[in-house]
Amino acid sequence: MDKVNVLGVKIDKVTIESATDRICEMLKKSGNHTVFTPNSEIIYAAYKDSRFCDLINSADMLTADGIGVVYASKILGNPVPERAGGYDIACNVIERIAESGDRLYLFGGKPDVAEMAAENLKAKYPFLNIVGTRNGYFKPEENDGIISDINSSGADIVFVCLGSPKQEEWIFENRDRLSCHVMMGIGGSLDVFAGVAERAPKSWQNLGLEWLYRLKKEPKRFWRMLALPKFAFTVLLKGRKYPQDTTEELQDFNA
Repeated sequence: MDKVNVLGVKIDKVTIESATDRICEMLKKSGNHTVFTPNSEIIYAAYKDSRFCDLINSADMLTADGIGVVYASKILGNPVPERAGGYDIACNVIERIAESGDRLYLFGGKPDVAEMAAENLKAKYPFLNIVGTRNGYFKPEENDGIISDINSSGADIVFVCLGSPKQEEWIFENRDRLSCHVMMGIGGSLDVFAGVAERAPKSWQNLGLEWLYRLKKEPKRFWRMLALPKFAFTVLLKGRKYPQDTTEELQDFNA
């Protein structure tokens, strides 16, 4: 089985390295491809909203972003090989395309964040071809202009960092209008690239406590974090009802 069904969301059983390989393969193919990196909070939101669940599952690849998703897969007896977070995959992709010359567009974050991220990434990877940036604050009537700017830039891959569910919804609604090959939703990664936010130290990451470190740094996230125990309880209570055979028709157990 190449996927694990976590409360209706079908996560690809990939490592950071194999996910990077697949994205680089997508860059060589015609048409556009989407990559989402759902964590426990996103999966729980999809469990509560069948429309959003279908939207998430429409992606060409879903990776397990968060230790909670890793633990859930183990509970379900169909474990993913490792936590494959959006930031880590994006870092690998950046290293690869800095050599291949594929063109990158950064979309999201507060004003100036995407530009700061581009400057930092260019300083680290001088040959990285960043062809455009755009902050994530826009009105509906500005959307056509954003699409036009991305297309005219000739971007091969777009990192969409609008936060969930906005980034997944934006990618889903606009994918057929974009001429790039890959659209990848990676949440707050631009803030880290820009240096306005920091990741948890490796010791916290290795213990699966990155979520606690973020809560420590941003106490206002407390109410959002309440989704984590709800997710864990729901996996324990209902997770095994979802078929793990990916060839089997997914049943709607949310009704």
